[in-house]
Amino acid sequence: MMRALPSMGLAVMRACRAVLALLLVVAGLQFGVSKAEAAVSTGKKIIVGYWHNFDNGSTNIRLRDISPDFDVIQVAFAEPVGGASSGNMSFTPYNATVSEFQSDIAFLKSRGQKVLISVGGANGTVELTTSQARQTFVNTMKSIINTYGFDGFDIDLEGSSLSLNPGDADFKNPTSPKIVNLISATREILNSYGPDFLLTMAPETAYVQGGASTYGGIWGAYLPLIHNLRNELDYLHVQHYNSGSMIGLDGRSYSQGTPDFHVAMAEMLLAGFPVANNPNNMFPALRPEQILIGLPASPQAAGGGYTTPENVQKALDYLIKGQSFGGSYVLRNGAGYPGLKGLMTWSINWDKYNNYQFSTSHRAYLNQFGSGGGGGDTTPPTAPTNLRVTAVTANSVSLAWNASSDNVGVTGYTVSYGASSVNMTGTTAVIGGLSAGTTYTFTVKARDAAGNVSAGTSIQATTTGSGGPSAWAPYVSYAVGDLVVYNGQTYRCIQSHTSLPGWEPPVVPALWSLA
Repeated sequence: MMRALPSMGLAVMRACRAVLALLLVVAGLQFGVSKAEAAVSTGKKIIVGYWHNFDNGSTNIRLRDISPDFDVIQVAFAEPVGGASSGNMSFTPYNATVSEFQSDIAFLKSRGQKVLISVGGANGTVELTTSQARQTFVNTMKSIINTYGFDGFDIDLEGSSLSLNPGDADFKNPTSPKIVNLISATREILNSYGPDFLLTMAPETAYVQGGASTYGGIWGAYLPLIHNLRNELDYLHVQHYNSGSMIGLDGRSYSQGTPDFHVAMAEMLLAGFPVANNPNNMFPALRPEQILIGLPASPQAAGGGYTTPENVQKALDYLIKGQSFGGSYVLRNGAGYPGLKGLMTWSINWDKYNNYQFSTSHRAYLNQFGSGGGGGDTTPPTAPTNLRVTAVTANSVSLAWNASSDNVGVTGYTVSYGASSVNMTGTTAVIGGLSAGTTYTFTVKARDAAGNVSAGTSIQATTTGSGGPSAWAPYVSYAVGDLVVYNGQTYRCIQSHTSLPGWEPPVVPALWSLA
């Protein structure tokens, strides 16, 4: 994002990039579980817009006066105080009192819109290089969220906020402290709220698609963040502006501001792509319902990449419907991706400056896929039925349930137990990392494509055995002093965290020590 009209300073680095060879990618590659269902819903599309908490000459607008054409409002930005590496985040409304701003958020939420707090921006460098900075970030962000009642938070870190240290070559298992700490901090924040709490990201192209040709420094630096949080990630809206030309899956370069550019960049996320030009190191596809295209609302809103509504909708017709506009880029999935979620814009303020051309034209276009604006459908799915325990061990419980139904399509389920939760796309779950001889209450809720959450269905289960350390498992919140068993050895937690794949105790001595 931006406050003025800066060049993103990528031209010099781009000149050093090797030409990307022809990429052979299997369309629709899937990985793991996410909040989006494999059976794509073709329902409501959304518009996400950023609202300026500053005056940059576009226009000033009270939060409550934002058009109902926007489904998600990103309040920009929460920024650090005391230096980039302090982790100490702050937010104060610039054109309203705290109570007025709280009232404005409540008003927008009452008409079905989601209001999130965005972190960073072009000027808000955040570098969580230490465990202390990580914990300060968690504490201050939760304070901001709780004070104003935000529905989630958005990661819009730019510049040096995210970069890969030398030798950090595996996006699945990052080692750069500022990336590892941000993943851990984000999980801790998400675990503090319910399943309807949203997580979104707005990286620049260099940090995502740029990782296809070069993985290092800022190039591809968002990939570990996206990959390790893909189960929790609601919306990823890469900034298709201030980018210059980028290379698509076909090995050809496409210029920003064109339909070909938007189709090529979007399909890299929809189909997956090799990292660092290595076909044996694939970044797996995200679900279509997680993907939005980020665009400037007006020519003045960005240094480059503005696209007319006509050309944006040519790209959307091809991406969503498979209707080609005769461009140079050819979709690998010729039928398109009906579940593509919509558009993001920088910004609501620049949209007003441009007489609402962005929101009015694209709202009318997106409404053909289902009613939009003001949050759309508000009917929750039916609650899951026939929840049952199918297997029990000393450290795990296996569950199954009958699918929920919904008028816009169920996109996933959340299984909650104690302070932990796991998101699933199917109707089964194996919950690991449990303590032996312990009774747990599991609650399953369904979620639909409009973000509605069903009532919960609960069941109790008791693990076998008589105590002792449980087996280490990913996606478990561990506290200092917790004992786990891994490969026959017992480890003690020395730093509170939520475990991730690749963070096995022998691999991360900063988190675990032999007991």
